[in-house]
Amino acid sequence: MRRLRALRGLFTCGGCWSRPPVREDGGRAAESVPAAVPTFAGRVASLSNRLQEEEGDRAEVYRELERVLQGDDGRVQSAVLARVIAAASRDMRAAQGVTEQVRTAASDVLVALARCHFDSVMCELQCRLRALGEISEDLVFVTLGKLASSYALRCVPFVGMTLFALRTMLSQVGSSRTLRAVCSVLEQWSKAVNSYLGAWEQCSFPRVGQAQLCSSVSPLFGHAVGSWLGCEEEEAKQAVLGAMAAMMGLLVREEEHRERVWEQLPWLLGQYQQVQDTFRVTKALSYFLAVLGEVQVPIPQDEVEAIGTAVHCQPEFALRTRWPFCARSWGVGARPRAWCPWICSEPWCAPQVARAALRFTKELLGCSVQSCSAWDLVAHVFATFSQASGRLAQGKLSEAEAQEAADLQALCLDILRSLDVSVRGMTKLLWPRLLQYVVPAQYTGTLVPLCRCLRELAESRGRAGGEDGEEEPNVAASRQRAKLPRPQALLARLLVVAAAPHAGGGCGVAALRLLRALSAEIHGALGMVWAVKIPFLLQCLEGQSESCLDSAEWEQLLLKFLRTSLETIESQAWTVGLSVELSQQTGSYPRPSREQAFLYKAVGVSLAACRHVPYVRREMKKYLLRMNYLEVSEREAMISVVAGSAESHFHLALEVLQEFGASMEERPVSGAFKRLKEYHQGKRAGRHAALVLAYGRIALRAPPEQLLARVESDVVGRILRHYRASCQVLGFSFSTKDVQLKLALIRSVAEVSRAVRVAGGSRGVELCRKRELLGTLLGFVQGEPRDRLASPVRREAFVAVGHLSKLKPSLSREENRDLLDQCVRSVMPLPALEPAEEEGATAADAGHVQGLHARTMGALGELLTALLEEDLSSDWLAEMLHVLEYWLTSAKEWERERALQACAQLLGAFEERFELTGETSFGPFGSMVGLLAPFTCDSLATSCQRAGACLGHLLRIQGRTLETGAEEDEVQPLCQRLSAPDAEALRQASSRLRKIVCKHIPPAQATDFLSAALDGMLSAQSACAQAAGEWLLTFLEACGGQLLTEVPEILSIIYVRMPTMQQDTLRHFLLEAVSLLALYHPGAVIDSLLQKQLPMDSDTEELWRVLGGKFFVDHVLRVLMEKLKNSGSDQPRSSSAKPEAEEEEAALEPLKMTRAISVVVSALQSPEAVLRLLPELLPVLLKQISATVGKEMPSSALITRGKLFLKGHASDDNPCRLSLETLEAVLRTCLDGKWLRLLRQQGAWAALEDPRAHHDGVCLLTGVLLRAGTVSLPLVLVLTRWLDAPSANLRVTAAAFFAELMKEPALQEWRCLQPIARALLEKLRDSSSTVRQMAARGLGNLVSGAPEKLRKHKGAVLEALRRGLEDAAAAEVVAESLLALAKVVTELKGKAVGSAFRDIARATKGFFDAEQASLRSAAFTLYGVLAASATSRWRSFFTEELGSTWATLVLHLRDPDPGASMACQGALRLCAPFLGLRRVRQGLAVTTRLSAAELLGDVCSQLAQESPEHQEMLYVAARRRFLGSCGELQAAALDVAGVLVEHAGLEWLTREEAMPLSATLRVLRSDGDPRVQQAAARLLRDTGLEQPPRRR
Repeated sequence: MRRLRALRGLFTCGGCWSRPPVREDGGRAAESVPAAVPTFAGRVASLSNRLQEEEGDRAEVYRELERVLQGDDGRVQSAVLARVIAAASRDMRAAQGVTEQVRTAASDVLVALARCHFDSVMCELQCRLRALGEISEDLVFVTLGKLASSYALRCVPFVGMTLFALRTMLSQVGSSRTLRAVCSVLEQWSKAVNSYLGAWEQCSFPRVGQAQLCSSVSPLFGHAVGSWLGCEEEEAKQAVLGAMAAMMGLLVREEEHRERVWEQLPWLLGQYQQVQDTFRVTKALSYFLAVLGEVQVPIPQDEVEAIGTAVHCQPEFALRTRWPFCARSWGVGARPRAWCPWICSEPWCAPQVARAALRFTKELLGCSVQSCSAWDLVAHVFATFSQASGRLAQGKLSEAEAQEAADLQALCLDILRSLDVSVRGMTKLLWPRLLQYVVPAQYTGTLVPLCRCLRELAESRGRAGGEDGEEEPNVAASRQRAKLPRPQALLARLLVVAAAPHAGGGCGVAALRLLRALSAEIHGALGMVWAVKIPFLLQCLEGQSESCLDSAEWEQLLLKFLRTSLETIESQAWTVGLSVELSQQTGSYPRPSREQAFLYKAVGVSLAACRHVPYVRREMKKYLLRMNYLEVSEREAMISVVAGSAESHFHLALEVLQEFGASMEERPVSGAFKRLKEYHQGKRAGRHAALVLAYGRIALRAPPEQLLARVESDVVGRILRHYRASCQVLGFSFSTKDVQLKLALIRSVAEVSRAVRVAGGSRGVELCRKRELLGTLLGFVQGEPRDRLASPVRREAFVAVGHLSKLKPSLSREENRDLLDQCVRSVMPLPALEPAEEEGATAADAGHVQGLHARTMGALGELLTALLEEDLSSDWLAEMLHVLEYWLTSAKEWERERALQACAQLLGAFEERFELTGETSFGPFGSMVGLLAPFTCDSLATSCQRAGACLGHLLRIQGRTLETGAEEDEVQPLCQRLSAPDAEALRQASSRLRKIVCKHIPPAQATDFLSAALDGMLSAQSACAQAAGEWLLTFLEACGGQLLTEVPEILSIIYVRMPTMQQDTLRHFLLEAVSLLALYHPGAVIDSLLQKQLPMDSDTEELWRVLGGKFFVDHVLRVLMEKLKNSGSDQPRSSSAKPEAEEEEAALEPLKMTRAISVVVSALQSPEAVLRLLPELLPVLLKQISATVGKEMPSSALITRGKLFLKGHASDDNPCRLSLETLEAVLRTCLDGKWLRLLRQQGAWAALEDPRAHHDGVCLLTGVLLRAGTVSLPLVLVLTRWLDAPSANLRVTAAAFFAELMKEPALQEWRCLQPIARALLEKLRDSSSTVRQMAARGLGNLVSGAPEKLRKHKGAVLEALRRGLEDAAAAEVVAESLLALAKVVTELKGKAVGSAFRDIARATKGFFDAEQASLRSAAFTLYGVLAASATSRWRSFFTEELGSTWATLVLHLRDPDPGASMACQGALRLCAPFLGLRRVRQGLAVTTRLSAAELLGDVCSQLAQESPEHQEMLYVAARRRFLGSCGELQAAALDVAGVLVEHAGLEWLTREEAMPLSATLRVLRSDGDPRVQQAAARLLRDTGLEQPPRRR
């Protein structure tokens, strides 16, 4: 059976045999057809009708019908079905008049129709088959073949009749065309029967026996054998070949027919020479073998070999089938060894052939064989792999050729992976010959399966006790010919492979496992040691990917493993042999390579393990002398050997190096030009650099005690000596630009520093040349170009400085800070990394530069850590961060990113070592958070991540001091989300991060945090500046309630930075911060703001305004009111004088509060707050106004910021104006604009500011407030208390307020009238004349507010006002009393006035000639009221009084004061009824529209006509006033005299009177008052009394 499967696989794998796809229902596999139309039956009927019409393209109709039938499973009506079958059958069989296309299309329609109507179609074809005459209708056969191909299982019931009909007409087959058609039927129907026999369970009809079916085919097979095998036409040969193979595949199922089949098999194989297309032969043979495999029929041995020979002889076979046979099917007895020599010796030039041979080899090796030929197959696999590897290594292959070679390698590896060494005989066959493929480097790619096979073989031998048993002679001979490696070679090779454990698909792991299995073969003493060490090494590799594995650390583990192994062996000869083998294997690898570098390290380990000192010295010298020092790899090789040897031979290594160095210097003078040439070629520098590096590496490997004894002179001294020597040529020193030399010195210093530090341990070792080395290293750093990172000098120098700084003598903090600053300045300003644009630049170049940058920043971080350890404290950490702060605020985003990376490294190091500091608190936490937090919103995503890392470190450090929960674990994920493209996710992450961090900032560090955050708002990066503001607000929101004591300092910090932050976006954060503080601590914020000096600058005003725009403005205003209310004292000052500065400061406090109220109120969005507080706010502001009226600004407020108190104000020394502006701002907020305009029109603000008119201003203000409805009972009650205040100003303000308030009838509703009136009566005796004046005015205003109460208490009111007329010291009080009496008398009338009428009238006329115009005006007003109120009781009295006063009244018609003149005119008209002069009385009554001057003229005219006596009386009265004390009245009297002269002439003036008048006028003409002079001159001129000038 295996033979059959093998022969079947010979073709099936190559695609030669393609079995027709058969559906489960026996039908042909559906092809891609168009979707059936919705009316399937209609379409079929329509197409059948078109076929009946005999018109159109019938082939197209048939093709359309075929598509319809294939696209739907519906059934056709019987009538339509009959028509279609008849038409198609007719056209298919038509001999003439029908094209070949139509016949073929008709045949295809029948096949498609059989899908749902198989029986009908088959019936038609059977009828036509039996009705054949001369076999001319070949398409009937073709159609039958198609049916069998498409519906194999459904054809089985018709096999008998179909084949019988064919048998009856075989003798009539003549033409090649018909033969091909008949052969097609035989082939497809035979295959259909074979398919049925393999799947008969799927059929619904009764089972047909295999014998019965074979008996139907057998006669046809016999006829074909006898008649058709000799045909000559090529197409006929191929048709007969297919039919024969199909019938043979069917007949072989029955035992009785097999002999006939085997007889025809040679004919089938012979068709390779007969048929041109041998692929058809292969396909037929493949089908036959496949059937044999299915039915498990063995092939005779001779036939098997014949098949193999026939196939092998076909050159195109391998090309077309790709050797796709399954050799396992041949089984025992198939003699596969016959194939082996042929496979192994065939020069397969075609890759396809080689691949096929390899596949065949894989199957052969899978057989249970015990032959040397199998080993040859294995060797062939390795040879093929080596050839393919060689071609790939040579290069110069096209892409297709390289792929072909790679495919061959993959096939070889697949064979080796599938090699089963547990098969019987394999151990003897392969062991130990497989070992010869371990060491050669060309077989490296096969090491994984090779190591597996060898390990399994070794383990199998171990279990079998090493018994190989009897071997075949040829196997033994083959083993003897194998070149087996030495144990040292195996160890060296497997260690090199293990050095890269993940390379080559994990060959390193396989090598280690093989080492453990070969321990006995390598050396008997290694078994127990390797049983422990190798599992440990394998365990180190578990879970480690290639990217995660530290290759340097892994190499050290392997070298340590090698050293342990050599110490275990304790054989110097074996060790020397290993050293030799390691040296030899270095030549097997390319130079440079990782394998070669590891081998040199292993050589050093082997020399260190060797105790034969002469050999070790010889080897070290050999490597020193033979190396090309211009090659870095060879320099490293020498260093690895010498340094490795120094582990056990330190003094010897130093001695050898010193000898070699001395030999370099001991050159004859004749070699000077050679030395110069070597310098320019770099040879000298290369040798010196190698020696410099060697000393450093030796120090690392040296025993500690030996190193410390010689480090200063023999290590550090030699290093500096070689470096200086490399910079000299012919005795001249040059500054070297050799990067490699610099790197050599830097690395050597770093290694020496590490070695000394480790050797010294905790005691610490002092390196005397530390500062010299540091200066050299920093010189290298500073000498690097600032515009690019061209070499790793900076990085290596940072590492070296870090190691060197840990040695004694220690540097001071200042020195360390300077050192750090120099290193940071050499890295941060480097340009940003950008894609290389220079010609020839590649992605690899860009990657190299990026890697160099990354490693340099990593080295800077290590340096930061080293310097931090020098003084492990939070103060030193803060200083180090201060060095980096300059770069954090850079406008260049790449500089910020680098600075943040350095900060993250530094904070990470401090976090790891925080427990060592012994600190219980982390003082710089707040300032560091404020500095770094804003960068979580930097424009660079990497900067955001690094800033987040910094916050994470800070939070974990702070968490240790506060012993809080581990919310810091949430910081890193939040920082990852800061680069999310979703704006909402970004906002949420930022908000959450701020809340977490801010909760950990202690209140004591709030100012540090805020200072740093505010500095961050000055960042050149707008996003960071915004973020700083958001952090500021978040902190105040979260922790503002705990910052009461810090409020003044916080506000001071904000205030100081306001001038530098004028952008609205940033200033908003400052204002919101103050607002948040005020929300928690309004009193503290207000106190702090009030500490700002006057004049209040714009920043302070803006802070006050922001308080006015918040919801807690009520509280702010209330606090300010309370402070303003309590700022002054109504009590007189104590006698103990305070310092002047304190007094001025105390005087400024109310002004600050007043101004603050003004600013806050001006910022209000709505008047509700002011309206609610107005009853309390008004008295406070009125009190402040009264306290400042007439005062000057304290001098301290005028010193700062020049003389400008408030921007835009005209005055700078009037504090009252400040209070008035505040009051105006308050009223502007809560009153309609018309009331404010009214106040301005009335001049209320100017009056309130004027100390002389302040009371009038208060009255005007009160009047408007009354009309606006803003005066309330609480306000009245507050001001009532002011009436008794010690401050005169307060009493004046209150008295003026109530004087105007007495007009308001609401006083009676408030039940305040009586106490206020009583208080006003009392205030008529107040010490302040203004208070008395306002008291009198208030009593007079009772007429408007409470006339009933006035009449009820008229006696007290009249008496009080009458006493006011006696107040000689205060004219204003008298005038106000006169006016008040005028109002009262008007209200009471003369009768109600009573006896006071007489006293009032007599007192009133005494003020007609008063100097004060107000007194005169008030007196005339009252006198007119008295005249109008004089009842019959007082008529005679008043007439008598008027007789002495009428002249005065007439005189005052020319009163200089317009008000007095008008009042006099009104009084004179009211007094007219009491005058005895009829014409004057009548003139006064009818001349109501005359002016005072006109009226005077009219009166004088009437007097001249009616009563000269009264005219003279008027003149006498005027003359008495010529020499008065008041210039205005004197001038008025003179004018009246002039009017008399004008209207009466001079007849009445006698000579006796004229002379004194002339004298008087001449005197007055020289008066000091110009008005008097002019009036006197006019009168002299009018009277003619002026003397003419003398004549000569």
